[in-house]
Amino acid sequence: MSPKAPIMCINVSWKSWLLVCLAVFPAAWLSAQSGGPGFWDTPDSLNKGRFWAATGTGIVIYSGTVIGLNQLWYKDYPRTSFHFFNDSKEWQQMDKAGHMFTTYFESDWIYHVAQWTGMKRESSIWTGAIVAVGLQTTIEVLDGFSSGWGFSMYDMAFNICGAGLWAGQQAGWNEQRFRLKVSSTYRSYPEDPIYGTPGGTTTLMERTDDLFGENIFQSFLKDYNAQTIWLSVNLHSLMKEESRFPKWLNLAVGYSAENMFGGFENKWEKDGNTFQTSDADYPRYRQYIFSPDIDLSKIKVKSKPLKVLLGMANIFKIPAPALVVNGHGGVKWDWIYY
Repeated sequence: MSPKAPIMCINVSWKSWLLVCLAVFPAAWLSAQSGGPGFWDTPDSLNKGRFWAATGTGIVIYSGTVIGLNQLWYKDYPRTSFHFFNDSKEWQQMDKAGHMFTTYFESDWIYHVAQWTGMKRESSIWTGAIVAVGLQTTIEVLDGFSSGWGFSMYDMAFNICGAGLWAGQQAGWNEQRFRLKVSSTYRSYPEDPIYGTPGGTTTLMERTDDLFGENIFQSFLKDYNAQTIWLSVNLHSLMKEESRFPKWLNLAVGYSAENMFGGFENKWEKDGNTFQTSDADYPRYRQYIFSPDIDLSKIKVKSKPLKVLLGMANIFKIPAPALVVNGHGGVKWDWIYY
């Protein structure tokens, strides 16, 4: 997808998490009034107060999000008949990795909310995966009616893969041995002049401010150059149970890309002029990173609120030493990779 894609991918996930949070709090109040389990406790059977509060709040927030996107996000682009868009080669496939990550962690969070309502385990798994894919499908359908984008079958495929990766493990092992995570760092880009055709001057700083935003929060959501998507493997879970290998220690393999200042190529138009970066100065390439990680869900804590917070934070890869292998023929060691 276009520069909008990272916003849709990550921002929709953030809204889904907001949906989850806002669904939980009114449900907790209702369950407390009915003498049900405490806020942090999982009931043995379906708690109707929690279930209907979570469902109702979720529907309201979902509807509001769709209306808001439709009015604010797509209003500057003419509506068209439903159409498809092939974005398989955009952003060195970083947006596809982002789609997979998004539905993965949406599935996980929604599953835990379903469990919190007292829903049975199998039903919670189906709920997590189906709702996560449904949230992302909404965005794809809206894209399909917009002249600025289109329905991407590749996005949908990776959305389904993310939910499938999570659901398959949860159903088969009742745990996540292979977790998808994300990391990102704020980038500062050069201010050297770039001359356009037939005229005009700009800089990479101006270009990236237009594409990725001007602050750390926007950069985290939108800058594919700054993002890394990780597959974090819990090694102990692949060993015998009696192994003394630390249960919390993971090995993570990351995927990222560099020097991307456009979806397909580093060429863009501004104020009637065409600008382009040199492939010699800014070659687009992929990177593969190998680094230790921590599975925060394996850290034993007595506090239930702290356990929930660790579970929420477990979508982020911790900064750690890393071996970086790039597709441009380079290998380097980073003492701290974000």
